[in-house]
Amino acid sequence: MPSMKQVTFRDLWQRFAELVHENKSVLNDLDAAIGDADHGSNMDRGLEKAVEALNASPEGSLRADAKLIGMTLMSTVGGASGALWGSGMLKFAAALPDAPEVTWADFVNALGAFVEALSKRGQAVAGDKTMMDVFLPAMVEIQAQLSDEESLPASMVRLADQAKAWSDGTRDLVAKRGRAAYLGERSAGHIDPGSLSSAFWFEALAGAVGQQ
Repeated sequence: MPSMKQVTFRDLWQRFAELVHENKSVLNDLDAAIGDADHGSNMDRGLEKAVEALNASPEGSLRADAKLIGMTLMSTVGGASGALWGSGMLKFAAALPDAPEVTWADFVNALGAFVEALSKRGQAVAGDKTMMDVFLPAMVEIQAQLSDEESLPASMVRLADQAKAWSDGTRDLVAKRGRAAYLGERSAGHIDPGSLSSAFWFEALAGAVGQQ
C-alpha cells in the first residue's frame, strides 16, 4: 500500500520553500499590483523558518511536523497568508494519525481539513481570486481518485500543471476577498499571488512524491 512518508513530507516543504524563495520577486510584483507587495517576502521568510524548525526537530510523526509548520508560519508570515497557512496547517496536523508514515487516504483527509480551514477563515470560494482557486479544484481532483489509493501518488504529480493553470486563470477574475477586493474591476488582469504560491506547493508536492 503506497503511503506518505515523513521524509517525503519534509522534502515537500523544503521544495516549497525553495520555489517561493526563487520566485520571491515574482510574487512581490504580483502583490504590488493588487496588494501590499510583500507576499513573496512574507512567505519566503516564514518558509525559511519552517524548514529550519523541521531540520532542528527530531524525526517523529507527520502530525508533529505539520503542527510545527503551522505554528511557525502563523508566527512568522505576515498578513492574511500567515493566518491562513498557519491555522490551516494546524487543522491539517490534527486530522493526521500520529505516525511517521500515513496512508494516502489519511493525507488526503488532512488536506481536506486544511482546505476547509482556509474556506472558513478566509470566507472564500472558487472564483474569488484567492488561493482557493487552486486548492478547491485540487481537492475535487484528488477526492475523485480516492477510491483507487494506488493511483493517488500519480494523481498528485499531475496536479502540478493543473494548479499552475488554475492560478493563471485568476488573471481574468475580479477579486471578491482580501485586500484586492477593494480594487473592484481594477483587480482583473493580474494573477493572484496567493494562488501562485499555492501552485508552487503542488509543484513541490509533485517533486517530493515523484522522488519517493
